[in-house]
Amino acid sequence: MICVSIGRGRHRMMMAEHKHLAETGTELVELRLDYIRRSVNLRRLLAERHCPVIATCRRPHERGKWMRSEEDRLVLLRTAIANGADYIDLESDIAGKIPRYGDTKRIVSYHNFHETPHDLDSIYEMMCRLDPDIIKIATMANNPIDNIRVLRLCKNKKFPTVAFCMGDMGLPSRVLCGKFGAPFTYATFNTERIMAPGQLTQEQLIRDYNYEKLTQNTKILGVIADPVAHSLSPQIHNACLAKEALDMLYLPFRVPSEYLDEFMQHALELDLVGLSVTLPHKQAILKHVSALDDLSAGIKAANTVVFRGQGTMGFNTDCAAALASLREALAENRETPSFDGLRVLILGAGGVARTIGFGLHREGAKVSICTRDYRKGEALATALQCKTTDWAGRANAEYDVLINATPVGMHPNLDESPMEAKWFAKRAIVFDTVYNPEQTLFIKHARAAGCITITGVDMFARQAHQQFKLFTGKDTDLDLIRNVIKKSISAAKY
Repeated sequence: MICVSIGRGRHRMMMAEHKHLAETGTELVELRLDYIRRSVNLRRLLAERHCPVIATCRRPHERGKWMRSEEDRLVLLRTAIANGADYIDLESDIAGKIPRYGDTKRIVSYHNFHETPHDLDSIYEMMCRLDPDIIKIATMANNPIDNIRVLRLCKNKKFPTVAFCMGDMGLPSRVLCGKFGAPFTYATFNTERIMAPGQLTQEQLIRDYNYEKLTQNTKILGVIADPVAHSLSPQIHNACLAKEALDMLYLPFRVPSEYLDEFMQHALELDLVGLSVTLPHKQAILKHVSALDDLSAGIKAANTVVFRGQGTMGFNTDCAAALASLREALAENRETPSFDGLRVLILGAGGVARTIGFGLHREGAKVSICTRDYRKGEALATALQCKTTDWAGRANAEYDVLINATPVGMHPNLDESPMEAKWFAKRAIVFDTVYNPEQTLFIKHARAAGCITITGVDMFARQAHQQFKLFTGKDTDLDLIRNVIKKSISAAKY
């Protein structure tokens, strides 16, 4: 169940919003009494309620808007109980001052907007002694493990417990608390009414994370990165999971580098069965896997982890996806779609260049690395046992395939390209690994020069398609993935 919080300045607006939510299927609403700018008329708010309500009145230090005295606030809360509110939210420091009365259920709550305290278990035990029907704990996540700590409270509860973390790092717990036994989670009405850091809307919980269908048996997938909010992977994989009707959910986990080891040690507590791995963890993740496929072992980087029993397997679907995109282009335009002897110029010397360069070199292509940082280019060329091309020489370089493995041209720098329009070799295959936007200036120049083009969307879609198969064993719809990516990036404001 989802509890939607309503905070409006006028009774009429709060009541209208409450009615609208109930008519659209919302089962529980929190009325934030502290938002009302005049004397609160509880009889008016509660007389014609359209679904059960939680009466809540927050103080300023808890990000509330109550500006009158604490004595007045306690009177208001007692009045809400006397008027038959279905639930009353009582902070742990005042719950002992307000006794149980009538049928109103007591939510004893604790909020910490700075941290998830180390003595969380002691705080929970103290709250259990305050005559609760439900315990609510909301703390700030400063460490991805904070999510796991609060979810343990939901799972090992003495009373029905809603526990989650706030902030962008706390998003997984706002969703997963339902899987681990919370009777409900909190959401806001829309993105303009967010009342706490990291709060999701009701629509996001239902549309993006399928919250209402979560069960204790739901298996979890996710992406680990830092930052992670920009990732399209949750949208892609959750769309595929819905199509295949699988009881699984894909979540974004923001995991800073210093917490990767601890996160992986506790990952199985979240019922994780697979992870997408992106910056900055593709190399560091290797020490946390039991075995590697040939590509990830050779590249020394993995972008996919699959949990199998007590072991983990690492894969690199980036490389396989890039080769598949190139192989298809070769098959359509050459009599023999072989990489053997193919002249490939790769712009860049970062992780993407290493990944694609390794795969092509292993397939027999003649790879040359071209980058502004000549020393970095030389180091990668030595590792791949291939050649280098001076950055200034890229204008006259000879190649059959040109690959942009740099971020040049990525949103928001839409007017940039690592190659001038006049430098493209006609009929060459030109591949841009940038996928946002899909039609980069690099791709536009190449197409105008008569080149065969491959966009970053194709590679991104293929690697996600292969990841999904590794995670689930299902060969899902590649076109669905492409459409999700294109729809997501077209919705961005340039």
